[in-house]
Amino acid sequence: MRVALITDHPSPLAGPGDAYPADPGTSLGSLATALAGLGTQVTAYVTMPRPAARGRAGAAPQPRPSKLAPGAVLEPLRVHDGDADDPIAQRIRELADQLAARWQDRPPDVVHAHSWSAGVAALAAGRGLNLPLVQTFYSLAVQDGPSAGARRARLELALARGARAVLVGASADSSALARLGVPQAAIGVVPPGVDTSLFQPDGPAASRDGRPRLLMVVGASLADDRGPAAALHTLAAVPDAELVIAGGPDTAQLARDPGRQALGKLAGQLGVDDRVTFTGQVTRAGIPGLMRSADVLLNLSPRGPLAGVTIEAMACGVPVIAVNSSAHQDAVVDGTTGYLMASTQPAPLARRIRQLLASPLREGMAIAAATRARDRYSWERIGAETLAVYEAAVQGAHPAAVEPEPATAAAGPADES
Repeated sequence: MRVALITDHPSPLAGPGDAYPADPGTSLGSLATALAGLGTQVTAYVTMPRPAARGRAGAAPQPRPSKLAPGAVLEPLRVHDGDADDPIAQRIRELADQLAARWQDRPPDVVHAHSWSAGVAALAAGRGLNLPLVQTFYSLAVQDGPSAGARRARLELALARGARAVLVGASADSSALARLGVPQAAIGVVPPGVDTSLFQPDGPAASRDGRPRLLMVVGASLADDRGPAAALHTLAAVPDAELVIAGGPDTAQLARDPGRQALGKLAGQLGVDDRVTFTGQVTRAGIPGLMRSADVLLNLSPRGPLAGVTIEAMACGVPVIAVNSSAHQDAVVDGTTGYLMASTQPAPLARRIRQLLASPLREGMAIAAATRARDRYSWERIGAETLAVYEAAVQGAHPAAVEPEPATAAAGPADES
């Protein structure tokens, strides 16, 4: 089977020195490698900005394809970036034209788009070729709110209804698509995978001073997430524990960052400033050791982009206490690999943390978390599930066999706090 993976993200692989957490688009290279290991021939198309023409030399040449793994090729395509009245439409047209030229003589058996814009380009490029389209959504405009834009919402709905199969990363996203009228049989839940060779319990751990350690990972901005403030209030009710907040601006800008300053002021008011560490931006290579040094990972963000942090911490053998949102419901088996909380109120959070830190079952939870992450989210399994979707799509069927795996099936009592 020949597979075309398409994304408008310029880097399909997160490198060791890249900021953590990475954009979901950086998982494309791992998926391509996993699929190639199952015997498919994969071309992963990514976009790169087209530089302005210089003198008589004309536009810069297209970069050469490179080998990701045996059977998997990465092919960058240059498109204009932001210099048109409608830059998104121009990027889609240019991407579609280049894909159509490559598919004219030897089209792929299946096309897998990893963003709504890539999906639109794929449909335009494959016009007349009757190529089965598999569409992945990492988030949906209807869930992201008005800031996502009406055009994106319309095109996502059209793609979801027209694709042979639609893949989402969480069960709740599947329900959202079904409410929009997408046939349930066309929807599959295939979550992003985890690199279990990097994220694993064995390996060096960051140093610590003997206190129980709570770890929270944030995105690029400390001001856009309410989770750290909730964690500081919670820490005040967990004596002797320390809180490490990893992520945010680069360390050189951290002290001047308004979000960091506001959280530092709050920590002082709560009397926990001597038990809080702000690391600033962390790298992909550095985060596993920090995770292994923690007793508990707190993930109080309901947003999907930080869902991967939960899984990767579990893979390192760390129990997770997470807010009970669609981003975490599939991953965390409540009472077995961690706890799902009904809210981010400090009192119930603190009670659950104290209970977990004092319980002899914490070690068992750590083992269960690592086992679940390895068994459910390894790239080998994700590749096999994705390939099953492709095979059904090529045969004209829907991926009905790929159903959500309900984490709650093995769960303990629901969180009633």
